[in-house]
Amino acid sequence: MTRNLNENQIRAAKPNTNETLYPILILICFAHLINDLIQGIIPSIYPLLRQNYGLSFSQIGLITFAFQFTASILQPFVGYYTDKFPKPYSQVYGMFFTTLGVIAISYADNFYWIVFSSMIIGIGSAVFHPESSRISNLASGGKLGLAQSIFQIGGNLGGAIAPLAVAFIVVPNAQKYILWFLIASTIGLIILTQIANWYKEHLLKKSIKKGIVKSTHQLSNRKIKWAIGILLIIIFSKFIYSASLSTFYTFYLMEKFHLTIQQAQFHMFIYLFAYMLGTILGGPLGDRFGRIYIIWFSVFGATPFALLLPYSNLFYTDMLMITIGFIMSSAFPAIIVYAQELLPLKLGMISGVFYGFAFGMAAIGSALLGILADYTSIQYVYLVCSFLPIIGAICYFLPNLTNQKTGVV
Repeated sequence: MTRNLNENQIRAAKPNTNETLYPILILICFAHLINDLIQGIIPSIYPLLRQNYGLSFSQIGLITFAFQFTASILQPFVGYYTDKFPKPYSQVYGMFFTTLGVIAISYADNFYWIVFSSMIIGIGSAVFHPESSRISNLASGGKLGLAQSIFQIGGNLGGAIAPLAVAFIVVPNAQKYILWFLIASTIGLIILTQIANWYKEHLLKKSIKKGIVKSTHQLSNRKIKWAIGILLIIIFSKFIYSASLSTFYTFYLMEKFHLTIQQAQFHMFIYLFAYMLGTILGGPLGDRFGRIYIIWFSVFGATPFALLLPYSNLFYTDMLMITIGFIMSSAFPAIIVYAQELLPLKLGMISGVFYGFAFGMAAIGSALLGILADYTSIQYVYLVCSFLPIIGAICYFLPNLTNQKTGVV
């Protein structure tokens, strides 16, 4: 019955550049939830893998590197290719790779197999993100920040659920219980097939290059490149810091506060849930007040709390992580839409570049931080990382697109 309802909703959601197509946005949000739920399995099982196979922090970092770097390298190419040759069913193929990755990691019994399984999931994620970001843009009806936030909410919620799901399903039982996540990937395949049918209809009616975003700013090519460079530096500071949280936060809690794996996973969920809430507000506020101001708020607002984190007890660690997650996440929808508006005819490529760069920074950061943790300690890693958000202060030099055209950006 639910499937028929979704199909009816999709039929009713005729491609219309003046209408926000909420059925499509909700479906792509749910597909993003499933994608990031499955990719969130990887960091969530790190304590279990370290316990079962005696992995070092360097090896943990390399697993993250393998997953994130695979996604990082492929996403810009996927986006560039689909800008020129749109493939409505590419996301279905991506979810198929993700499904294979779930099966592989369920049976992985050594470090190299774990790395290989993570790379397969990375391929699925690389195919999913650029096209999904494009579809949310096409269905936005001009409410670009809102659409990007709805899309991002799914991913953040999926990432937040992952540690809880692993804590309740996998940790008390065995690694092979990861196979239960095949239920999620199967649902994802069904949803993405329905979205692909709508997208195919859209492509038949209108060229992808005549989408929602119009090139109305007056920036020169040099200034566009300068703005994109600044955005990438902000992504650099945010996602290396985020890598320390997503990859090593459970170990930090276990080492500093002597928590069990399940207790640490619960505290990880608190942070990830706050991250999701920030995403919900970031896009609409960017539509209302201007994306540049949301980016400024994210950078300058999170920095003092990040600096306090290494010196806090467990209660204040949770409070600070809620604040950091909420503030930092508010900027990502704004950054993506700001970049899309700089290059509106290259939606897939620009989405692929930014998602790919974000994944790449997380990959490199995880590998380097893992090595640093082996030579020092997890607590020292968090002391060093607390200064990373300061780098994002370069956002002050971003051009304000509100002044370049009529209407708020």
